[in-house]
Amino acid sequence: MANAPTPRVRVPATAKAGELIEIKTLISHEMESGQRKDSAGKVVPRKIINKFTATFNGKPVFEADWNPAISANPYQSFFYKASETGEFTFTWKDDDGSEYTAKNKLTVA
Repeated sequence: MANAPTPRVRVPATAKAGELIEIKTLISHEMESGQRKDSAGKVVPRKIINKFTATFNGKPVFEADWNPAISANPYQSFFYKASETGEFTFTWKDDDGSEYTAKNKLTVA
Protein backbone atom coordinates (compact mmCIF):
# COMPACT_ATOMS: atom_id res chain seq x y z
CA MET A 1 0.00 0.00 0.00
CA ALA A 2 1.41 3.32 -1.01
CA ASN A 3 -0.14 5.51 1.67
CA ALA A 4 -0.92 4.90 5.32
CA PRO A 5 -4.63 4.46 6.05
CA THR A 6 -6.32 7.76 6.84
CA PRO A 7 -9.30 7.77 9.23
CA ARG A 8 -12.01 10.42 8.87
CA VAL A 9 -14.79 10.91 11.37
CA ARG A 10 -17.82 13.19 11.61
CA VAL A 11 -19.24 13.75 15.09
CA PRO A 12 -21.41 16.74 15.94
CA ALA A 13 -19.48 19.14 18.20
CA THR A 14 -22.52 19.67 20.44
CA ALA A 15 -25.74 17.86 21.26
CA LYS A 16 -28.62 18.20 23.69
CA ALA A 17 -28.95 15.68 26.51
CA GLY A 18 -30.92 12.69 25.23
CA GLU A 19 -30.44 13.63 21.56
CA LEU A 20 -29.75 10.81 19.11
CA ILE A 21 -26.74 11.75 16.96
CA GLU A 22 -25.33 10.06 13.89
CA ILE A 23 -21.61 9.33 13.80
CA LYS A 24 -19.99 8.72 10.41
CA THR A 25 -16.57 7.16 9.87
CA LEU A 26 -14.49 6.32 6.82
CA ILE A 27 -10.94 5.06 6.52
CA SER A 28 -8.86 5.14 3.34
CA HIS A 29 -7.58 1.57 2.99
CA GLU A 30 -7.18 -0.78 0.01
CA MET A 31 -8.60 -3.82 1.86
CA GLU A 32 -6.75 -6.55 -0.07
CA SER A 33 -8.82 -9.76 0.24
CA GLY A 34 -5.98 -12.24 -0.32
CA GLN A 35 -7.81 -13.82 -3.26
CA ARG A 36 -6.27 -11.78 -6.08
CA LYS A 37 -3.07 -12.57 -7.99
CA ASP A 38 -0.46 -10.06 -9.14
CA SER A 39 0.95 -9.87 -12.68
CA ALA A 40 3.46 -12.63 -11.86
CA GLY A 41 0.68 -14.98 -10.76
CA LYS A 42 1.48 -14.80 -7.04
CA VAL A 43 -1.33 -14.37 -4.53
CA VAL A 44 -1.43 -10.85 -3.11
CA PRO A 45 -1.44 -11.30 0.70
CA ARG A 46 -4.60 -10.51 2.61
CA LYS A 47 -4.51 -7.11 4.33
CA ILE A 48 -7.85 -5.92 5.64
CA ILE A 49 -9.11 -3.97 8.58
CA ASN A 50 -10.87 -6.69 10.51
CA LYS A 51 -12.24 -4.80 13.53
CA PHE A 52 -13.70 -1.36 14.18
CA THR A 53 -14.48 -0.11 17.67
CA ALA A 54 -15.85 3.11 19.09
CA THR A 55 -15.64 4.08 22.74
CA PHE A 56 -17.01 7.08 24.61
CA ASN A 57 -15.13 8.13 27.75
CA GLY A 58 -13.44 4.72 27.69
CA LYS A 59 -16.67 2.68 27.48
CA PRO A 60 -17.45 0.66 24.32
CA VAL A 61 -20.45 2.01 22.38
CA PHE A 62 -20.08 0.25 19.01
CA GLU A 63 -18.08 -2.66 17.52
CA ALA A 64 -17.97 -4.26 14.08
CA ASP A 65 -16.04 -7.27 12.80
CA TRP A 66 -15.17 -6.94 9.13
CA ASN A 67 -14.35 -9.77 6.69
CA PRO A 68 -12.63 -9.97 3.27
CA ALA A 69 -15.84 -9.00 1.45
CA ILE A 70 -15.77 -5.49 2.95
CA SER A 71 -15.10 -2.80 0.37
CA ALA A 72 -11.99 -0.67 0.03
CA ASN A 73 -12.20 2.58 2.01
CA PRO A 74 -14.83 1.18 4.39
CA TYR A 75 -17.56 3.50 5.66
CA GLN A 76 -19.28 2.85 8.97
CA SER A 77 -22.03 4.90 10.58
CA PHE A 78 -24.01 4.41 13.77
CA PHE A 79 -26.24 6.33 16.17
CA TYR A 80 -25.45 7.33 19.74
CA LYS A 81 -27.71 8.81 22.41
CA ALA A 82 -25.86 11.78 23.90
CA SER A 83 -25.99 11.91 27.69
CA GLU A 84 -22.74 13.57 28.83
CA THR A 85 -19.81 15.58 27.57
CA GLY A 86 -16.77 13.52 26.66
CA GLU A 87 -14.53 12.09 23.98
CA PHE A 88 -15.02 9.38 21.39
CA THR A 89 -12.09 7.17 20.44
CA PHE A 90 -12.37 5.25 17.17
CA THR A 91 -10.00 2.35 16.45
CA TRP A 92 -9.49 0.32 13.28
CA LYS A 93 -7.41 -2.89 13.58
CA ASP A 94 -5.56 -4.33 10.59
CA ASP A 95 -4.58 -7.98 9.90
CA ASP A 96 -0.91 -7.16 10.48
CA GLY A 97 -1.62 -5.84 13.99
CA SER A 98 -1.58 -2.16 13.00
CA GLU A 99 -4.08 0.12 14.71
CA TYR A 100 -5.35 3.43 13.45
CA THR A 101 -7.17 5.81 15.78
CA ALA A 102 -9.11 9.05 15.69
CA LYS A 103 -10.59 11.06 18.55
CA ASN A 104 -13.48 13.53 18.62
CA LYS A 105 -15.00 15.49 21.48
CA LEU A 106 -18.72 15.88 22.11
CA THR A 107 -20.17 18.62 24.30
CA VAL A 108 -23.62 17.96 25.75
CA ALA A 109 -25.49 21.08 26.73
